[in-house]
Amino acid sequence: MAGTTTAPSKAAPSAASSKNDTFNQKDKATQVRLSNIMAAKAVADAIRTSLGPRGMDKMIYGKEVVISNDGATILKHMSVLHPAARMLVDLSAAQDVEAGDGTTSVVVLAGSLLTAAQKLLKKGVHPTQIAEGFQRAAAEAVKILEDIAIPVNLDNREALLKSATTSLSSKVVAQYSNVLAPIVVDSVLRVVNMEHNVDISDIRIVKKIGGTIDDTELVPGLVLNQNVIPGGPTRVEKAKIGLIQFQLSPPKPDMDNQVVVNDYRQMDRILKEERAYLLNLVKQIKKAGCNVLLIQKSILRDAVNSLSLHFLAKLKIMAIKEVERDEIEFICKATGCKPIADIDSFTEDKLGTADLVEEVESDGSRIVQISGIKNAGKTASIIMRGANQYVLDEAERSIHDALCVIRCLVKKRALIVGGGAPEIEVSLRLNELAKAQADSICFQAFADAMEVIPTTLAENTGLSPIAIVTELRNRHANGEKTAGINVRKGMISDMQQENVIQPLLVTTSAIELATETVRMLMKIDDILASR
Repeated sequence: MAGTTTAPSKAAPSAASSKNDTFNQKDKATQVRLSNIMAAKAVADAIRTSLGPRGMDKMIYGKEVVISNDGATILKHMSVLHPAARMLVDLSAAQDVEAGDGTTSVVVLAGSLLTAAQKLLKKGVHPTQIAEGFQRAAAEAVKILEDIAIPVNLDNREALLKSATTSLSSKVVAQYSNVLAPIVVDSVLRVVNMEHNVDISDIRIVKKIGGTIDDTELVPGLVLNQNVIPGGPTRVEKAKIGLIQFQLSPPKPDMDNQVVVNDYRQMDRILKEERAYLLNLVKQIKKAGCNVLLIQKSILRDAVNSLSLHFLAKLKIMAIKEVERDEIEFICKATGCKPIADIDSFTEDKLGTADLVEEVESDGSRIVQISGIKNAGKTASIIMRGANQYVLDEAERSIHDALCVIRCLVKKRALIVGGGAPEIEVSLRLNELAKAQADSICFQAFADAMEVIPTTLAENTGLSPIAIVTELRNRHANGEKTAGINVRKGMISDMQQENVIQPLLVTTSAIELATETVRMLMKIDDILASR
């Protein structure tokens, strides 16, 4: 009797456990999605307070201390371990490459879309439906933005200055935007090529501690960070510039060898040979007509020694050493010279020509300035000054963003207003479109997620987000398409009259890239470790 009663009790737990396993397997995809969403949202929330002109800065410390409110910079230096959260770091980097600005907005927008997706998942909407619905909504949002965009001409300097000022307004250097904006616009227009493309690497920023950001200037010609070697001339007119990639020092064998010299005469002979070898090199350089010599930094051994520098000074050749490998291309493009790999190919046709090369000193730092360059390529040099290295680094990042904004206008010549106005307009129009869509719930969720930008701007300014966003909706519903949040006055005003404008490409690429990342996260239903 006892045996018959115990058998079912043993079987019962195994049946229940198998039922639980099946349930856990079904529930696993949901748990993975929620885990991914939570991790990605944590990253978005971390930099949300950095959005807008009243956004806060972050201090990231490790091997070095970085103070910034640029989304891409913060995320690049942050230690992020979760693979889904790493996707938002990559998203910010992608926006930096595509548009250069809006790196905080794109992450905040992705976080908002993930919150909307999470609510839809809880309502039982299938992840694939959410992903496809968001993709269609993003395509419509881009069409709406293109519809409200204002065409711009590159000859309209005023519009370009306003765009650069808007980009700089959310940075540490906001109070210097009247100085920096013209520098940014002029430098980009200087390097625009025939195909209307801009390569930002053609604009060089030289940072020098001393003075204030007010002293930043766009320099005609080329500026070098390195100093002239003492002993030789510091000013050369009608300069012939040579750039060498070989060493002006005694040759060494490929293998480590030791030579034992036990006689003074032999020692004297070695020194004479070395002297004759170096003198011959320097004479060949002088014979080609070169009077300004740039020497590339060497990894294996010293690029120059004291004896060769002495000979260069005697022959009145200005020498500048320690030229970095990654500067070579820019210097060649700016001066029209060609890099010379060995002394036999050192000829006059490989030299660049300039009216003047001189070492100048200002605000306690020295720079080499090359002006009046013949056959110069399309390049620009900016000398940036600041009180300390942190200010200089952040100012450089701010100028980079502003340069990218002007580059966006060269690529896609259209402007939209800022201050959260385009996001509210997109939100209202998508809500209207949602009524005629089969997946209207996804459209509405996308439209509501777009409001995160004006909401965050209001929060960071210290205004009531609910009151401000409600008032904005009302203004846009009444046809005021350019009404946005005036952060400085703490009220809603016409953004076009306030000159708060930005390139269309910044907002459209932010929406497209954020939606793409959210779609990718929605499609993930399991996380597996690699071997």
